[in-house]
Amino acid sequence: MSKIRYGIVGVGNQGTYYALRLDGGLVEDSCLTAVADINPVKIEAIKPKLKGEVAYYSDYKKMLSDGVCDAVLVAVPHYDHPQIVIECLNRGVHVITDKPAAVYTKQVEEMNAAAEKSKALYGMMFNQRTNCLYRKMKEIIASGGIGDLQRVNWIITDWFRTQKYYDSGSWRATWKGEGGGVLINQCPHQLDLVQWVVGEMPVSVNGFCKYGKWHDVEVEDEVTAYFEYANGASGVFITTTGEAPGTNRFEVSGTKGKLLCENKKLYFYQNAEDSQSFSKTSSESFAAPKCEVIEPETDGENPQHVGILQNFTRAILGKEPLFVDGREGIRGVELMNAIELSGWKDGARVNLPIDGDAYYNELMKHVAVSRFKAGNDNQVEGTLNFGTGFVKVKSEK
Repeated sequence: MSKIRYGIVGVGNQGTYYALRLDGGLVEDSCLTAVADINPVKIEAIKPKLKGEVAYYSDYKKMLSDGVCDAVLVAVPHYDHPQIVIECLNRGVHVITDKPAAVYTKQVEEMNAAAEKSKALYGMMFNQRTNCLYRKMKEIIASGGIGDLQRVNWIITDWFRTQKYYDSGSWRATWKGEGGGVLINQCPHQLDLVQWVVGEMPVSVNGFCKYGKWHDVEVEDEVTAYFEYANGASGVFITTTGEAPGTNRFEVSGTKGKLLCENKKLYFYQNAEDSQSFSKTSSESFAAPKCEVIEPETDGENPQHVGILQNFTRAILGKEPLFVDGREGIRGVELMNAIELSGWKDGARVNLPIDGDAYYNELMKHVAVSRFKAGNDNQVEGTLNFGTGFVKVKSEK
C-alpha cells in the first residue's frame, strides 16, 4: 500500500483536531477515509470541516467491517479506549489511542495481551516524547551524564481550567465518566515522561490529592505526590488545574549535575567532579564542586501530534521503527493509579507495581456514588490548550 487510510473513532475536541490534520494532508502517506461517533450531532458538525472523501458511521465496528481504513485513531472518553483498541487488534487493524491508555492497569493489561497476539501495530499518542528538550534530557541521563539519580521534581501547574470547561460535558471530571481529574486528563503526558526521561519507575508513591478544591467537581483538581526510587532518590510531582499563572519546571538532579527544563529552555548544570566523590575527598568544609551551566544542543524538532501520526504511518509502511509502542502506556497509568490510591488512603505509601485489584475495587466504590452532571455533550471547542509552560516576559522601563 502507498497510503495509510485512517479512521477516527470519536470526534469531540481531540478527535476533530486529529481529523483536520489528517484530512488537511499534514501527515505524509496518509489520508482520512472514515469517522465514527455515536453522537449524530458531532458527525454533522465535522462534515463541513472535511474536504476529502470520508465515510461516516455511528458504529465503529461497522466501520471496521467495511474495510474502509487500515489504521484507527481512538479519541473517545478514557473508559472506552480498551474495548476499541482490543477490537482493532483482534481484527488485525493497526490502532493508535489517545492518552491515557486506559483508566486502570487491569484494562491496560488486557490491551497489552491483545497487542502481543496481534500482527497489527499498537501505538500511543505520547506526543510530548517528540519534544527535543525531553529527548535530550533522556539522552543525557541514559548516557550517565548526571551520575547517580538524587532527585526528580516536576511542578506542572499550567493546566488552568475554568468551570465552563468542566461543565462542557456531562461525563467530565466524574469518576463514572472520566475516571479521575487532573491526573487522568491533563497529566498523562507528564506521568509518562517522568519515567521515560528518567529511565526508571519509582518503587513507591505517596499521593496527596484535593478533590474539587478549585472547581465544582468530584475528582482531584490539585495533587502533590512523593516518589521514592530504588537507590533512595526522591521525587516530587505537583499539578493542578486551579492555579494561574502556572509553572512548568522539570528538574532531574544527580551526583554529576542537574537538568532543568523550563520556559522552553533546557540547561545542564554540569559538575566538574562527581559530588559524592568530591565530598569524600575534599579538605574544605564549605566547598562544592565547580559547576558549568550549558545549554545542550538539540535538533530543534518538536513535531508533537503530527509527528507521532507521521511515525505511526511510516512504521506501518515499514519505513521506520515505531517510536511509541502502545504497551508502554501501562507505566503512566500505574503511576496515576498509585497516586490516586494513596490519595484515597490519606497519603499512605503505595508500592509499585500496584495491586491492580485493590485499585479497581476502590475506584468502583467511587464510581458507585458518582453522578453525571448537566453538560453540553454536543459541544466541540474551536481551539485546544495543551498547556505551554511558557510565560512571556515584559520588561518595565
